[in-house]
Amino acid sequence: MNTTNLGTFVKRLRDIMRMDAGISGDAQRIEQIAWMLFLKVYDAKESDWEVEEDDYESIIPEECRWQNWAHDDGSGSALTADALLDFVNNTLFRTLKELEVTRDTPIKKAIVKTTFADANNYMKDGVQLRQVLNVIDGLDFGDYEESHAFGEIYEAILKELQSAGSAGEFYTPRAVTSFMAQIIQPKIGEQMADFACGTGGFLTSWLADIEAFFLVMTIPPRKLVQTTFTTQLA
Repeated sequence: MNTTNLGTFVKRLRDIMRMDAGISGDAQRIEQIAWMLFLKVYDAKESDWEVEEDDYESIIPEECRWQNWAHDDGSGSALTADALLDFVNNTLFRTLKELEVTRDTPIKKAIVKTTFADANNYMKDGVQLRQVLNVIDGLDFGDYEESHAFGEIYEAILKELQSAGSAGEFYTPRAVTSFMAQIIQPKIGEQMADFACGTGGFLTSWLADIEAFFLVMTIPPRKLVQTTFTTQLA
């Protein structure tokens, strides 16, 4: 997603959400966008896991998976208006907040409950909520390049705040993280840590810097990245 498309995407979301009586400021707008983006990204990841793991089973009940309630196939059957609000407030949030998680639950599944523990749906207009969902659903997070847009979207929203500190968040400009990655010249096999990781700017810049090596490797880019991070999280 280039800078122009990113700016257009964020502007479309802001223009829609400004009309909703439930959104009273940028902090609420960010939280609202965050949980929807999370479910969209998670849905793309689950599609990968279902291919890679023969026995993969989602922790999210079928009716609450993004593809089954948020995606609009154009047939006219997608939830909207009061029906959408009722589902989000009384089914989706209640279900995800009450997911059963134990110490044996894999991190990639437990993160769903963690994400929704303090999340809220502030939007009061179901029609406008459907419009926001459709804009987000238009992103292809299954694409390797576009999957890096998650952090960039959050940063773009922060830039529009009067001051980043008003939302309790600070980010390192992408130009700085890219420059540092070029100076450090990370190598495949090395480890790096960002103990104040917010949107993952340093991590994605590190990955982008070693991407040139992918051209001479037999492992597809996304598979290499998944293998690397799975090993470190295990």
